[in-house]
This record gives sequence, structure tokens and C-alpha cells, in this order.
Amino acid sequence: MVRILFTANIQRHVACPEMEVDGATLREVLDKAFKENARARAYVLDDQATLRKHMTIFVDGHALRDRIRLSDTVTPGSVVHIFQALSGG
Repeated sequence: MVRILFTANIQRHVACPEMEVDGATLREVLDKAFKENARARAYVLDDQATLRKHMTIFVDGHALRDRIRLSDTVTPGSVVHIFQALSGG
């Protein structure tokens, strides 16, 4: 199973409990994770199902490489962190 964690700043806007799902790619695990949570899906992914510009994902501590197809590989025991980018000045 792949563990998916959402940061607290995302959870202020939409309920995204920690979850575990299976799959071989980030796309597969996100599709399963968002199957029952359309609101969270819309917050993280755009209408083309690509990662929104203000979001970033780390898989096992490494930044996501494929923001379009989300084809990065995951393995059982992988940890996926989903962050909302913060900016300021």
C-alpha cells in the first residue's frame, strides 16, 4: 500500500484524511484516493487531471517529475506528500 499525506494548509480548505491505497504509478494511487473525495481531487488536480500549478507532490522524498501524466512510479511502502505551494514577500 502507498501512504498519501496532505499538508495542514490543504486540509484547512478541504478534508483530506491520510489514506493508503495500492497502485504502481502516482496516477493510479491518486485516482483511487480521490474516487470517494471529488472535492479534494478538484483542489489538487485541474479539469485535465494534471497537477494544479500551485500544488507539488513528493514521492519518497523526491519531487514529482511528471506533472502532466503523473506517471512517476510508486512501490508498496511509498509515501506520497501533497503540498500546496506557498509564496509571499
